[in-house]
Amino acid sequence: LLDCSRHFFSVETVKKYIDLLAFYKMNVLHWHLTEDHGWRIQIDKYPKLTEVGAWRTEKDGSRYGGFYTKEEIREVVAFAAARGVTVIPEIEMPGHSQAALAAYPQFSCTGDTTIKVANDWGVFKEIYCAGNDSVYLFLEDVLTEVIELFPSEYIHIGGDEAPKYHWENCNKCQKRINDNNLKDEHELQSYFIKRIGKFLSTKNKKLIGWDEIIEGGIPENATIQSWRGMEGGVVAARNQNQVIMSPTSHCYFDYDLDAINLEKVYSFEPVPKELNKVESAYIIGGECNMWTERAPQELIDSKVFPRLLAMSEVLWSQKKKDYINIYKYLKLLIILYCLNSNF
Repeated sequence: LLDCSRHFFSVETVKKYIDLLAFYKMNVLHWHLTEDHGWRIQIDKYPKLTEVGAWRTEKDGSRYGGFYTKEEIREVVAFAAARGVTVIPEIEMPGHSQAALAAYPQFSCTGDTTIKVANDWGVFKEIYCAGNDSVYLFLEDVLTEVIELFPSEYIHIGGDEAPKYHWENCNKCQKRINDNNLKDEHELQSYFIKRIGKFLSTKNKKLIGWDEIIEGGIPENATIQSWRGMEGGVVAARNQNQVIMSPTSHCYFDYDLDAINLEKVYSFEPVPKELNKVESAYIIGGECNMWTERAPQELIDSKVFPRLLAMSEVLWSQKKKDYINIYKYLKLLIILYCLNSNF
């Protein structure tokens, strides 16, 4: 995963990482394109998403942002395809949507026209209104344009860290809960995700969501990305849903090395031992996540490497892994590199 929403990366940087993924035989780029802090993808029907949502005012008063044109996205997707890498876009919903709601506040629960693109880190309470049918039409329009750009069979819709405060205090959302005999706001989120999933299926696309989308009922045929530990993935696999494992314990490369070092990544086992052989087959892969709250473009290399090497071997190797050997091998590579570079 490459998060280009908190910090914006040039097309050249995205291509560089696609080349690196291909070199290490990683076959998917999960491209995080929308967030509270910036909307990064051109949508013709809703131009304010990039006119307003792609830019934030930093605390020092400077303007920060950017977005990818459709032409640039097609270029990146074709570049990746030529290297055997599939690009899966993530369009966040229902939470992590403050940038979109700054552009189109009518899709929030409050209609607050003072909403701004976030310029601080954290989880924000702004959320798409689940009781407003125009929200679903808006998101279907957006996803239709996204689907035209990405041939991947999967579309990631986020679904994580969606505070329910506005839903709890919104007459439209409460009416939606009552009209559909839902138990609470968690089931309302499940209703929201399932409705988006049904739309994606009409476009022959499959939905991926973070493990919060299993709260309130697992959407049928959804692929679950387990990040809050392995437990969500275990529940999903036992429910016969596909699973991508990327727990914070091993796979978050934005974390400092004192939390997740090379050895910790190398010890990652994406298939939990408590799953039987049939259940284990639903674990379709793992993922390393490069979130960028505190990692602008110039810091990415130092975060990703050498941990990406360990993740690649973890996901490709079926044998018991020997960290000492890979550590010695990496030291030898560094020495050879320094000698060849006249360091």
